[in-house]
Amino acid sequence: MKGCLISLEGGEGAGKSTVLEALRAHLECLGIKLLVTREPGGTALGEAIRSVVLDEQMGQVCAESELLLMFAARAQLVRELIMPALDEGTWVLSDRFTDASYAYQGGGRGQPEGRIAELEAWAASGIKPDLTLLLDVPVEIGLARAQVRGVPDRIESEQSGFFDRVRSAYRERAGLEPSRFRIIDSSQDIDSVAASALAAVDEFMIRQRDSK
Repeated sequence: MKGCLISLEGGEGAGKSTVLEALRAHLECLGIKLLVTREPGGTALGEAIRSVVLDEQMGQVCAESELLLMFAARAQLVRELIMPALDEGTWVLSDRFTDASYAYQGGGRGQPEGRIAELEAWAASGIKPDLTLLLDVPVEIGLARAQVRGVPDRIESEQSGFFDRVRSAYRERAGLEPSRFRIIDSSQDIDSVAASALAAVDEFMIRQRDSK
């Protein structure tokens, strides 16, 4: 039986790292064989690309280069880790997946949706998450949280208008695929956010069980 792919999405300061660890602990406690990864990253090549993409010293990286770099990392992750894991029945929990490109490189950078869809079909082998948890937080709240984490990376250094477009793109994606997305109000305290995420995963697992 194939595994399931669960992705965690959201803008800056949404609390993804904390929620990811809560989900990891919850799924492992249930005895589910689990692979946890992140984007960009997860593989040696992906982590190298991540360091380039997020490096503030890189200066002006054109939108086309950023998009292709993200999908280069994703192509490697899909083929090296995600596809083999799913085929052997392992569940995959990913900190971001292709929806992030529609939000950041599409909504944020203005790259055409059709171009991203072509790359999704080719570089990502058309793989989509079975469940996507969107941690949705107003931009001003998210950026205020992100500021306390330390020196911002190249993308975190963008202006608020960029993140407004990212958030709108995420919410639009969720509206187009309501059966896959669960929107979680991430302006709550982190314990409440994590509890909502766990409840969404539990509900997904019940639906998976009942459909068999």
